[in-house]
Amino acid sequence: MTPPAQRIAFLGCGSMNESILAGLLAAGLDPALVTATVRRSARAAELAERHGVTALATADDDAANVTAVRDADVVVLGVKPVGVVPLAREIATALKPSAVVLSVAAAVSIAMIEAALPEGQPVIRSMPNTPSRLGRGVLSISAGSSAGPALMAQARDLLRPAGTVVEIPEEQVDALSAVSGSGPAYAFYLAEAMAAAGVELGLDAGLSELIARETVAGAGFMLAEEGADAAALRRAVTSPNGTTQAAIETFEARDLAGVVTDGARAATARAAEITRGLAAPPSS
Repeated sequence: MTPPAQRIAFLGCGSMNESILAGLLAAGLDPALVTATVRRSARAAELAERHGVTALATADDDAANVTAVRDADVVVLGVKPVGVVPLAREIATALKPSAVVLSVAAAVSIAMIEAALPEGQPVIRSMPNTPSRLGRGVLSISAGSSAGPALMAQARDLLRPAGTVVEIPEEQVDALSAVSGSGPAYAFYLAEAMAAAGVELGLDAGLSELIARETVAGAGFMLAEEGADAAALRRAVTSPNGTTQAAIETFEARDLAGVVTDGARAATARAAEITRGLAAPPSS
């Protein structure tokens, strides 16, 4: 199941699905093997021009999703969580029995998707993050009831060009999402805060934004080096009684680590809340 051998349908192509698509194309996936569906005609034209893939708009053709999956070996569900189960029902009769349905939607359980598809249809749930478009993502995979070890290995091979692939039980997806799925936003928030601090200390706003952005990006490159350890890297920059130590001690006094943990807990709780809402039967 190497990328060039597979016909892939991306149903919905927002930022997450496009990030995965871009990562796979950058690694050599043939655009001729890809069909993407979106709602708007203009968005379909944009995807076709940017990536060279076939892009269909449901605004032009109500059957675009069904058309996209007929010959697909892998179908990536990338619509908003509330639309995943209806989409699965829509394409159910058009899927090849061997086609793997890969969901990248937060909060939608494997059981909910399997219930909308033919019995035995392989389903794998993945939680990627946006750096996947640069080949630096984190992408989890969790097996459905009909996705055995061979299919999981194939899914890992398929997604590997987009970043680091980790296999986890589904019950850990919300926790992983709170760290890696939402994590890029935490890093961007830190860069925003650093830039604001620079302005407060008298730096020009443009300069402060530049140095904050490049510092966070550069630190990320250091973390990406083989064998890198965040704590060790932090200690290496923190000279005893120096300026960095003064900053770190302030962070510790304000319990910055606890604040980050509380934020991750809030993200996890919200994911569980959304899942419960999606699973609840509609009110009469």
